[in-house]
Amino acid sequence: MSWLRSFYDRLIFPHPVLVLLLFGAVLIVASLRLDQFRLDASAESLVLEDDRSLEQYREVNRRFTNSDDFLIVTFTPHEELFSDDGLALLRSLRDELASLDNVNSTNSILNVPLLHSPDLTLDTVDSEIKTIDEDGVDPDTARKALLNNPLYPNLLISEDARTTAIQVNLPTPERYFELLRERNTLRDKVDSGEATEQEQQQLEVVSRKFIEFTEAQGEERDRTIAQVREILDSYRDRAEIYLGGVPMIVADMIRFIENDLSTFGIGVLVFLLLTLAIIFRQWRWVLVPVLCCSFTVWLVVGYLSWARWPVTVISSNFVSLLLIMTLSLTIHLIVRYREFQHDDPDAAPRDTLRNTLLAMIKPCFYMAITTIVAFGSLTFSGIRPVIDFGWMMTIGLAVAFLITFLIFPALLTLLPPPVDERVRSDRVPFTDLFARFTEHYGKTVLVGSAIIAVLCAIGLNRLTVENSFIDYFKSSTEIHQGMVTIDDRLGGTTPLDVVITDDRPPESEGGGDPFASDCDPFVEDCDQAEEYRDTWFTYQKMERLRKVHDYLDSLPATGKVQSISTTLDILALVNGGEPLDALELAFVPSAVPEDLQDILLTPYINEKYDQARFSIRVLETSEDLRRQELLDEIRRHLTEEMGFEDDQVQLSGMMVMYNNMLQSLFESQIKTLGVVFLAIMIMFLILFRSIKLALIGMAPNLIAAGSVLGLMGWLGIPLDMMTITVAAITVGIAVDDTIHYIHRFKTEFEKDGDYIATMHRCHRSIGQAMFFTSLTIITGFSILVLSNFIPTIYFGLFTGFAMFMALVGALTLLPRLIVLVKPFGVRE
Repeated sequence: MSWLRSFYDRLIFPHPVLVLLLFGAVLIVASLRLDQFRLDASAESLVLEDDRSLEQYREVNRRFTNSDDFLIVTFTPHEELFSDDGLALLRSLRDELASLDNVNSTNSILNVPLLHSPDLTLDTVDSEIKTIDEDGVDPDTARKALLNNPLYPNLLISEDARTTAIQVNLPTPERYFELLRERNTLRDKVDSGEATEQEQQQLEVVSRKFIEFTEAQGEERDRTIAQVREILDSYRDRAEIYLGGVPMIVADMIRFIENDLSTFGIGVLVFLLLTLAIIFRQWRWVLVPVLCCSFTVWLVVGYLSWARWPVTVISSNFVSLLLIMTLSLTIHLIVRYREFQHDDPDAAPRDTLRNTLLAMIKPCFYMAITTIVAFGSLTFSGIRPVIDFGWMMTIGLAVAFLITFLIFPALLTLLPPPVDERVRSDRVPFTDLFARFTEHYGKTVLVGSAIIAVLCAIGLNRLTVENSFIDYFKSSTEIHQGMVTIDDRLGGTTPLDVVITDDRPPESEGGGDPFASDCDPFVEDCDQAEEYRDTWFTYQKMERLRKVHDYLDSLPATGKVQSISTTLDILALVNGGEPLDALELAFVPSAVPEDLQDILLTPYINEKYDQARFSIRVLETSEDLRRQELLDEIRRHLTEEMGFEDDQVQLSGMMVMYNNMLQSLFESQIKTLGVVFLAIMIMFLILFRSIKLALIGMAPNLIAAGSVLGLMGWLGIPLDMMTITVAAITVGIAVDDTIHYIHRFKTEFEKDGDYIATMHRCHRSIGQAMFFTSLTIITGFSILVLSNFIPTIYFGLFTGFAMFMALVGALTLLPRLIVLVKPFGVRE
């Protein structure tokens, strides 16, 4: 380590001011683009790298002129909805929302066609369509027409006619899709190795333009949602109003995370300051770690801003984790420094500092590298935000290590040692309790650890993988109450599309096609039916689609289901309650007025691509909802029970994309933890050069990670996109304690070769650093339980629990195994 001694003696100790000035200049440069630091919760930021579900989702929306870019306003007036005052209030609210610059249009019971009225028939449907907005429509007649129409109940109006919805349609500029298509085309060429150098450069330009455009669109959308909320607030004294829709969920997730980062970031910092002050009772031992933590976060956030690297809802915890890791490094240095000073109070401060750095750089370096391995596993997930999270933590840990071993000595060189530091002792009786317990109750430690391991295994077996947006928010929040209202009264929250493709022409495959003609001459006009057999509008095909519709509608987790069957039910009502016969079916495309085709036909049938679409709203509040099981059951039923080929059935929508992401996360993070632990054991072998020590070191890490995941299983908390990274986080935290304890044990053992005496010395020295680190972090992050965002609460609780289990394992199971196995040999 002579080179390291020379580095500090020649560069850092003589020039601390210069080091701080140079670093200050780096921080200033990093700060220049902090205004470009952003959170991203778009659909593209949450899907698999190679997943085509997002592309399919957009293609389905394009083919069926459908979009999820709309807000839902639920409106329950204090008076009767269909009273003059109730409709007037609804009309006023609708008009204010429609007047916003970034609102394309609005749909409500006021302007939708009343397709079921006394004077309406198939012959007059083109000329007799009315709306509530038109003069002369009786409110009671309108109410009956809306409730009897198969399309509107549980969509625009509740079954009790007390609650209605306003659909606020937001624009999606064509420029967005142009840039998206151009970028994806170039990206595919680059991935396949067919791109020229010019196309690679063009991809960088287009990608930058796409990011800039989406950022601008996101800011515009946030402003629109804020304006909508402002309008809604002015009506809340006269009606119960909630806001919903996918854009609002995304915006609120970002809003909650940003609020937690700012509000609780300050709160965590205050708690850390207080805890450090109580533990060390020296202002410099508060100032130095806080500055190191702040500089680390500042520099990494600045780098992300310069790189235009967005933080997603998955990686939003990286700031808190950087605080944990940096704080751990600095506390270990502080405790070791105080040990050296206590052992040799007459030593020069610079010698004490040098000895501290030389003694701690090796275990701290291996701690950082091993933790990077744990977080590095995230880069193999195939999910862009998780990959980014892994790289962010990798970069952040490297920065934390460098800052700690550069800024810590520079600051201490400038600060005079306190007068009373010479006589202080860092002995904490609490760590002695662990040592005495481990010495006298070794079997209890082993048996207790085995019991915990069994409980962990049972809990792991109970883990589920789900992603319920409603569970992210407390029941007292508006977004939670809004989703409950939409689920209970207006047909569900999360979009799911089922698309059936008729890709086998009846002429060539006959009876093998589930849509093949099987005309009954006693029921239908076969000559006319055969003429239109190559379209969707045949009796056989519509009956088949109706069976699909009825099946989807029968599922407990589905709310409102819309399809061409809904349209036929409406036309049957218009037809005097009689279903359309084969001939009438064939003329449906031309019989439906052009201004109604966007409501009744286009969303459900695309004859160009020979596809039929079923639009489903899934009930987020359903307690029995298991998303993967639901999707698997739908596909199984359609293929095995209803005779469709697998490639004829396509499931699309936001639910499918998020579910694909979750399943990949589960496979990459939970099922590959063995690979992560193997990599960590290899790091242990390199560090300790002992197979026994490497295996011993794995035990507390396995217990810590298993305890957190097992506890989630026992509590019924599912793994979702916010909690699934807890495994890597826990391993990173537990590895820290293990490396420091074993490294210190190895050093202390050389003094007398006594395992028990060495254990007591380690508990009184490095054990204190581990205890101080855990206490500081658990206390600091306990404030997160006050958040309204449930994932933030879970992060605070599970981080604290992981710290506690890692500490207990490192101070009981780890030393007990060392004493039992005696990996350092036995001295005579």
